[in-house]
Amino acid sequence: MTRITKVKTGSVFEQQASYSRIVAVDNWIYVSNTAGRNPHTQQIPEDISEQTHQVYANIALALAAVDATLADVVMSRVFIQQPADVPVVMAIIGEKFRGVNPASTVTCPPLGSTVYKVEIEVTAYRGASTAEVAEITVAV
Repeated sequence: MTRITKVKTGSVFEQQASYSRIVAVDNWIYVSNTAGRNPHTQQIPEDISEQTHQVYANIALALAAVDATLADVVMSRVFIQQPADVPVVMAIIGEKFRGVNPASTVTCPPLGSTVYKVEIEVTAYRGASTAEVAEITVAV
């Protein structure tokens, strides 16, 4: 039987828009687009680096609620408000996902507010971090 778990973080936006931070369907874990708002202070850092680190902290906390980690991420979608911020965000992504190497999309669309400099959405598979991995390199 399929098991679905929905994780809420108490965000006013989750309540307002009727969504969950995470929906886990068996071992597949879908994490909603996540901003860099500190859940304790409700503040969003102005610095792009701090904001990106907070995004990953928020995602890691949500994943932990369903017994998963960033190492279980198989797909990452990164939305960066300003193209000039791409190198800073990409360096942090490299730190967070070194050795994990999920599929990834990075784009620079307008976000819901100018205070959000970066938002990230991920898909994870519980247990991917301990699975046997084959890496194949192809010439493109």
